[in-house]
Amino acid sequence: MDEITKNEKFGDLYAYYGSLLTKGQQRYFEDYYYNDLSLGEIADNHQVSRQAVYDNLKRSSKILENYENKLHMLRDYNKIEENIADSVLAIDNNDLKTAKKELIKLLNQMRGE
Repeated sequence: MDEITKNEKFGDLYAYYGSLLTKGQQRYFEDYYYNDLSLGEIADNHQVSRQAVYDNLKRSSKILENYENKLHMLRDYNKIEENIADSVLAIDNNDLKTAKKELIKLLNQMRGE
């Protein structure tokens, strides 16, 4: 996975589960992924070693992935978004049968069926 894809993935996971991290983990994560600070800059700002920052980011990333593996909020959101986009496209194309099918699929997903 390239760096841009990785950053986007963790940014999305953080949007859902970031508040479940400790305040310290949040600060390191935001500094690295949102403020684009290097490990060295974060280490200097928090008066810790680069290794401590690296370990914290690694642990935080793993925690976010574990939440997603258990709760599937991001996956479910992406499916819902895809169904809505398909429905809108079908409506734009005047294909009401497909639009209805997509909306029913969306309702079923939201109900957990």
